[in-house]
Amino acid sequence: MCGAGLGPGMRTSFNIPDEVVAEFDRVWQAEGLANRSRAVREAMQEYIEAHSRLEATSGEVVALVGFDYRHHEVIRELHAVQHDYQDVILNTSHTHQGEWCLESLFCRGPVERVRELTYALRDFDGVRRVKIMVIREGD
Repeated sequence: MCGAGLGPGMRTSFNIPDEVVAEFDRVWQAEGLANRSRAVREAMQEYIEAHSRLEATSGEVVALVGFDYRHHEVIRELHAVQHDYQDVILNTSHTHQGEWCLESLFCRGPVERVRELTYALRDFDGVRRVKIMVIREGD
């Protein structure tokens, strides 16, 4: 069943770790949503909106880019990416959370460069999540 105004739906499949699916199911059920499909549509819409906001931003920004990753899988590649973007990375912070590491990059510069950095970090299988928070625009 499709929501109002959404048109015909498409069935698809994804490879998602069991523990992520279990937590996702727990959350959408706790929120009282009708089904997993509805929850996935909402999550996809939020992802699209966040992407659109970042793409619509222009000029200079001050931003915090946070991400977590499995150290042993990608550390060399992540360091190479950070060196490629040292023109916008002002400072980094690193902490260990069990088998995962959490990195924060404090950035300032053209939003295009910060956006490219964010997308480059998302391209690693060993990186679990990348979040960007634009703190100030237009300086």
